[in-house]
Amino acid sequence: MNKKIDDYRDYRAKMNEKILSKNNKVIKRLFNLDTNTYMDGALSSKTKEMIGLASSMVLRCDDCIKYHLEKCFEKNVTEEELFEIFSVANIVGGTIVIPHLRRAVEYWGELNEK
Repeated sequence: MNKKIDDYRDYRAKMNEKILSKNNKVIKRLFNLDTNTYMDGALSSKTKEMIGLASSMVLRCDDCIKYHLEKCFEKNVTEEELFEIFSVANIVGGTIVIPHLRRAVEYWGELNEK
């Protein structure tokens, strides 16, 4: 497996476990809301992950971008769809999003190499 991908997944799992072990009701509810938001509904979970990816790029959150890239990969988002998501994110977010676009394309490549 790719070390960068493994490191990201391991760190995320370790920290989520640590955070959720504190038994804080508000944080647990926030995590639950996040999980439920991306379930199939009027919009498919694939569509919601694509929206999440575009939003994360506009917000410039590299961890969130990686997370949604992984989910998009799992949902069989095509490279053509991916670059349309990137286009929307860059139009909405402006040129400040370009460095995140570069890292997103790099991470997508790593997911495809696995």
